[in-house]
Amino acid sequence: MIKSALRSAGILSLLALLFTFSGCHRHRKTTSAPNTTDYSDDIQSLVAFSRLSFLRWPNISDYEPLVKTFYDDRNYEIAWTRDGKPTPAAQGFIKAFAEAADKGLNPEDYDNSRWPARIQSLSSGHEDVVAKFDVAMTVNVMRFISDLRIGRVNPQHFNFGIDVANKKYNLAEFISDHAVDITDVPKLLATVEPDSDNYRRTEDALTHYVELARQEPAGSAAQPLPTVTKSLSIGETYPAAGQLEQRLLLEGDIASSAESATQEKTDDAPHVITKRISEGLRAYQERHGLTIDGRLTSETVTSLNVPMSQRVAQLQYALERWRWLPDPYLNPRLLVNLPEFVLRAYSPDHNLEFKMKVVVGKVIGEHQTPVFARMMRYLVFRPYWNVPTSIVRKELIPHIQANHNYLESKNFEVYNNKGQTVSDYTVKQLAQGGLMVREKPGPRNSLGLVKFMFPNQYDIYLHSTPATELFNRTRRDFSHGCVRVQKPADLAAWLLDGQKDKDGKEWSLDKVQQAMNAGPNNYQVNLKTPIPIVIFYVTAEVEEDGHVHFFNDIYGYDESLRKTLEKGPPYPIRPDAVASRPKTDNTV
Repeated sequence: MIKSALRSAGILSLLALLFTFSGCHRHRKTTSAPNTTDYSDDIQSLVAFSRLSFLRWPNISDYEPLVKTFYDDRNYEIAWTRDGKPTPAAQGFIKAFAEAADKGLNPEDYDNSRWPARIQSLSSGHEDVVAKFDVAMTVNVMRFISDLRIGRVNPQHFNFGIDVANKKYNLAEFISDHAVDITDVPKLLATVEPDSDNYRRTEDALTHYVELARQEPAGSAAQPLPTVTKSLSIGETYPAAGQLEQRLLLEGDIASSAESATQEKTDDAPHVITKRISEGLRAYQERHGLTIDGRLTSETVTSLNVPMSQRVAQLQYALERWRWLPDPYLNPRLLVNLPEFVLRAYSPDHNLEFKMKVVVGKVIGEHQTPVFARMMRYLVFRPYWNVPTSIVRKELIPHIQANHNYLESKNFEVYNNKGQTVSDYTVKQLAQGGLMVREKPGPRNSLGLVKFMFPNQYDIYLHSTPATELFNRTRRDFSHGCVRVQKPADLAAWLLDGQKDKDGKEWSLDKVQQAMNAGPNNYQVNLKTPIPIVIFYVTAEVEEDGHVHFFNDIYGYDESLRKTLEKGPPYPIRPDAVASRPKTDNTV
């Protein structure tokens, strides 16, 4: 018995010894070309930690498991050097890191300034130098590809209803199989970035505005255009008219001398608003969401004094948000840009078909319209407005206490959880939500005559409105959170195009208007094919003709993103504990 045990122990010891000398490699999972394991001990010791002091951003806790998997799958072979020199893939990525600003990213997030010294140190052949180069390259390639794919900050950190999870690569596998041996890094990166014309136009605009920032006269921020106490028209005096003209020339809002043979001579009247300047102001105002009147107003001066560096940042933030959108919503059929107060509708091949003005949630009172992406599934003609209990408490009950007939006089009715109207009720029942309030259908209804539904946790939807005069305003944040559309009948006809009603008749604009004005109340029409809609937020938007439009950061989302990004990686994934979540009763 003892001999048998000793014999078994001896066999196990011999096998262990053989495995040790033979290297005992597990099955290699990666498809990339094999490389040496001479540096495996150094690499294993490096990836055992979540902080690497030789990186610009040492904390790699968000990538540590992926880095370990990357090397484990390749049996701790090095990936980025051969014969003591960077591979073509490594050289390609180092060049891409240096050009990261072209994509709205910060080159130093990927150790841009550190690579020349690292490459030079490879000639020493020291094992720790080679291992550190390899791990640094792996971490930065992972960061770079992830940042281009899904953005740097998870949108859910800002309580936005956009989920990037399905866009994520298995980075360990993707980089090992597709990046390590690549010879054309730009071609690979093109497949990583969003396949969207909106994204590509924004990227092109960024390049242009980076150049404009370089051209901006030195000290222009220190010497802004003087403000005005009243709006100035053609022929009126403005001491900085020459400076104003140069500012309008910078972005092409007025033609340069070479482009305009018929331009006015301003040398004789350097302090006067000319027709040429006024036309430039109109073009500028149109691009910046200002009242388009060709007058020099205080609001226009404030906008003109925004430095080009800030316009560059706005385009960078726009690129970040475009990267957030999941594939079904990257090229949505409907897109509402909140700070622009505009809805756009696109064809299936994503050509712009029309756009219209919208009214969005008020800045004051936590009524901001949330950012999210969903599928539009149905319309309701002549809808009820089910008033949220919070609005009942805040806005209706004070009137009811003063006049018990207030609800009836304002086209409201009270109903129970069975949908039955109730005439005998108390304020306490309404305040506690035991009984609910709804506004009756019809042209006076706050939702107008049609609403467009894409079920979501915020209870937000598009709808028409009887308050059409608000569409004449330049700034249109007046709602409790829902989005009011300027041309609801046109939108409904567009959504229902090619679809038949219950009687087998084709929907048309006339039929839509009939349903809105004379059809049955609360009439639901399901869309045959759900339509992706994105409630979005970019303060820099590039039109199909290449003109760049900028808007005010009405909800402060750009500023929140700036503060988060300037802290550097690892960037947050979850919302801050103090962040307020969007109200689920932000309606109308």
